[in-house]
Amino acid sequence: MYDVTRRRFIQLSGAGGLALLPGMIRPARAAGGRIALYNGQHRPPVEALVAAFTKATGIEVAIRHGNSAQLASQIVEEGANSPADVFWSEESPSLVATARKGLLAPLLPDTLKQVGAEWSAKDGSWIGATARCRVIVYNKSMIEEAALPASVLDFAAESWKGKVAFAPNSGAFQQQIMAIAILKGRDTALAWLKGLRDYGETYNSDSAAVEAVEGGDLPIALSNNYYWYALAREIGAADMNSAIYNIGRGDPGTLVTVSGAGVLKSAKNAEAAQSFVAFMVSAEGQQAIVDAIAEYPLRPGIVSPFPLTPFDKLDPAPVTPDQLGDAEEALTLLREAGLA
Repeated sequence: MYDVTRRRFIQLSGAGGLALLPGMIRPARAAGGRIALYNGQHRPPVEALVAAFTKATGIEVAIRHGNSAQLASQIVEEGANSPADVFWSEESPSLVATARKGLLAPLLPDTLKQVGAEWSAKDGSWIGATARCRVIVYNKSMIEEAALPASVLDFAAESWKGKVAFAPNSGAFQQQIMAIAILKGRDTALAWLKGLRDYGETYNSDSAAVEAVEGGDLPIALSNNYYWYALAREIGAADMNSAIYNIGRGDPGTLVTVSGAGVLKSAKNAEAAQSFVAFMVSAEGQQAIVDAIAEYPLRPGIVSPFPLTPFDKLDPAPVTPDQLGDAEEALTLLREAGLA
């Protein structure tokens, strides 16, 4: 079982059974039913959204936490017998992979209207909920911002040997590979990976890479923006040794990626599942999510409490989730570069 702190959650027990945690109190409006959520997103925003959703609707939510890609594979393996009603993925490629197997149901038109069409599936099978941005995290005492290069591609050079941390297992890093291949060509993406292999430092996760830079182990990390903000919330932004640099200028070093959700065709409680996804992109749902994690809301008019670079000032790589697809080519490139 997975640990949770909110008593309205139901947890998935074992491979498919449902069980209430000891002492759990059922919502007063339990008539709203319950749904099973396969969750690949970070826990704080999920727990915040589920608490708000259950309070608003009386619908209980069973959560299975896991890696997005692994959960997508599990859904494919389970097929029509999957106990999941909703799949919330940290990364769009896992949603694309699930949709391509024909396992996601069309979302309601009113739900899809809540965010820009560029952040969701063209066929309406899944919707983007929040966005995050690839950034450069640098140690302020080890390197000056003015010394940072104009492109993330420049880090794959001998002059940066031993100075750049990256996490090849990161789904967002793999999407960054795809963005480079789309914008600069496959050969350039492969050469970049080989350069990072030879001169960079590999870490198991983006968060570990950011912590290494903050601790002074090396000056640079390629990461998602929210890992730095999560650390800053713990330490205090004023006391941080590191800072964020946004390359911008359409460079793949500033890539916007999407976290989103879809409803399974096999959902046992399809109506409640559709309600959950609709709530996710409602004003109340979006605010609950972005209050818990430094991601960008995709619904207009929602304000993050984190001091994020304004979304319209990022000038990111012009690559959409639809273009990134299932990112399978990124895994092939990683293998060819000897990084997987």
